[in-house]
Amino acid sequence: MKTLIFVLMIAMSSGFAQSEPKAQAPVQLSPPPANDQQRGQASPAATNRIIKEVRHELLMMPNTNVFDYLAFKVDGYDVTLLGQVTRPILKSDAEAAVKSVEGVEHIDNQIDVLPPSSQDDRLRLQLYRAIYGYAPLQKYALGVQKPIRIIVKSGRVTLEGVVDNETDKNIANIRANGVSGIFSVQNNLQVVKP
Repeated sequence: MKTLIFVLMIAMSSGFAQSEPKAQAPVQLSPPPANDQQRGQASPAATNRIIKEVRHELLMMPNTNVFDYLAFKVDGYDVTLLGQVTRPILKSDAEAAVKSVEGVEHIDNQIDVLPPSSQDDRLRLQLYRAIYGYAPLQKYALGVQKPIRIIVKSGRVTLEGVVDNETDKNIANIRANGVSGIFSVQNNLQVVKP
């Protein structure tokens, strides 16, 4: 069965809706036939429901911020949690949230807890100001969930999330590279047209 990877992010654009399955009538999930369960295969309807519910549970986590990045993969009834977080409690909270989803049989929690570092904390604040404080990118600062995620690990920066166009992606990259004390910037921002 094909493994599906979903990135957890919300944007002002239609990017979030694009990765979400098409609206369907509510699906009543009954236990899969024994032969499907042994192989870990799920029907498309069951997979879509699991994806939707896992995404919802992770989005509802109250303590994540712009410096945390969560993603997940669904393979049958198994969920793999991915990403980087600034606090260890977020890793265990994400796993607990996904455990509550009906039909999930196994969770592989591969979320990386970023090491505490006052230098990285200083860089995070400077990067936030450089990106979200810059007029052409301020539109991304609106709302609770910021679509540009700023991940800093030992002075190395990764930008994750979505932007509306290639220009915004390039501006975010230039602004991040302009912060002193950074060793490298990896720009993983995805362009999703509004």
